[in-house]
Amino acid sequence: MTLNTAEKQKLIESHQVHATDTGSVEVQVAMLSERISKLSDHLQGNIHDYASRQGLLKMIGKRKRLLSYIKGKNSQNYQDLVKKIGIRG
Repeated sequence: MTLNTAEKQKLIESHQVHATDTGSVEVQVAMLSERISKLSDHLQGNIHDYASRQGLLKMIGKRKRLLSYIKGKNSQNYQDLVKKIGIRG
């Protein structure tokens, strides 16, 4: 359910804005999306894991807030990020 160092590094490299970027909103959204997908897979098999379900809902809320922040600042970056990550069908 957590991301190992290699997975984090790959996500950072694919979504960073500049060479030393590790914490921009785009990177945070990408990491949250990956964690959300892993946790969703876990909850498919463990339907009574209510603590993980609550954590999943918190992560979804945080990702939603970060996406609305990006949308307010630059809607083109928002559209590019949503398409790159593959969310919002």
